[in-house]
Amino acid sequence: MICVSACLAGCSCRYDGKSHEIEGIRELVEKGEAVPVCPEELGGLPTPRLCAEIQKDGHVRNTAGIDVTQEYQTGAEKALEICLKHGCTKAILKSSSPSCGCNGIYDGSFSHTRIPGDGIFAQMLKEHGIRCIDDTEWKKETYELL
Repeated sequence: MICVSACLAGCSCRYDGKSHEIEGIRELVEKGEAVPVCPEELGGLPTPRLCAEIQKDGHVRNTAGIDVTQEYQTGAEKALEICLKHGCTKAILKSSSPSCGCNGIYDGSFSHTRIPGDGIFAQMLKEHGIRCIDDTEWKKETYELL
């Protein structure tokens, strides 16, 4: 089973209230090959919500300066529980997200500058041996190679 960021499957759960549907990912969900999760919504954050980034101190703060680390942590834990329950061994995640970003996130300055690193949920998945790629790496015809 594959875990996917819900926004990539067409769910309007991004911070801006939109989706970021990627061709083929919704089909994986519809065929029962993938389970969609949105850690941010699972953590109790509303949609839409203010943009947030992981800061240098490891906390997640939104553009108003409010610390939302606990919501991100709680949501990641709940999403991980869903993935483990479904036996997920792979994940296709939204790039740069403070939750789902893998192998690159924004630097916390809200300037769209990317740095190496993982979002909170992606880090948890990796700690549990779940292979993660982001939407910029995924190709419909090669997802089985994960």
